[in-house]
Order: sequence, then C-alpha cells, then structure tokens
Amino acid sequence: MSALITQTWKSPFGHLTLGAFEDQLCLCDWTYRKMRTSVDQRISKILDAPLTQGDHPLFEQTKTQLEQYAQGQRKHFDLPLRFAGSTFQQSVWEALLRVPYGSTSSYLELSKSLGDAKAIRAVATANGANALAILVPCHRIIGADGSLVGYAGGLSTKKRLLQLEGALPQMELFA
Repeated sequence: MSALITQTWKSPFGHLTLGAFEDQLCLCDWTYRKMRTSVDQRISKILDAPLTQGDHPLFEQTKTQLEQYAQGQRKHFDLPLRFAGSTFQQSVWEALLRVPYGSTSSYLELSKSLGDAKAIRAVATANGANALAILVPCHRIIGADGSLVGYAGGLSTKKRLLQLEGALPQMELFA
C-alpha cells in the first residue's frame, strides 16, 4: 500500500503542508486552516493511503517553484498534480487552472464556465475544498462585486497573492 507522504514548510506566504502520493503532489495547503484535519482525512480516504511524515523529491520542486513565484520569476507551475475529490470538485479545480495569472474571476463566472450559473454555492464549496493552494489558484476567485472573499490562507494572504500577480488595482495597495 502506498502512503501519502506529508511535510510542513514555512513558505514565503505562510506555513504549508505538502503531500505526495506516488509521484504526484496531492496536497499543498495551509497548515493552520480551519479544515486541516477534514481535508487530510478526505485525501487519505480517496487515495486509500495512510498519512505519514517524510520527504519526497516533489517537495523540493514544489518549494523551488513557489519561491520563484514569490519572487515574481514564475507565472505557471509544472508539477504533477493529483486531485483528490469528487468529479464535480475536480471539474471546479480544473476550471481554476484556466484562470490566468494576473487576473481574477468570480464564483458566478466560474459557475457559468462550468455550464450552470445556478451551481454557484456548490462551486464556492468546491473552491474552498481545494487542497492545492496557490498551484490551483483559488485565490483568483473574488466576489462578483470585486471584494476579496473567503480564503483558507486568510484574506491578507489572498490580497498579497493577487498584488504579487498584479491582479488588484493599485488603489487596493493602500486600502
């Protein structure tokens, strides 16, 4: 039986828990998020793999790419990702990957892109269940009115990520 290997890391944005299963990254999530235990349990159950602390070659690649991103040297990640969620959740996470660096979208726009404007609550819930923070850019989803809403890493981190990408108007820098 393969294990889900995990490790915590103090990234330039805050503490992240990284997780690799076989040769894919399935976890890059905020260590201190409210749903940490339930997210870990969901992934472990779906992959049918116990969690164990350790090291994996993907962790160094992930750290390097996130550090490059933090320095403005990387706009796209090229890590092998493994989504651990329902078919619907996976479709939302795939849609998040299509939101370009330096731009934002709303939950409504994301719902429409998936073919059902009425699925906005389900899309928001799936967005919140994303366990691959930054890599699958759920931070690029904002309220329809342009407000920064819900983010497992905290709204200040969301704002910082969007500022790094140039996705917020300059006046937001002083708000």
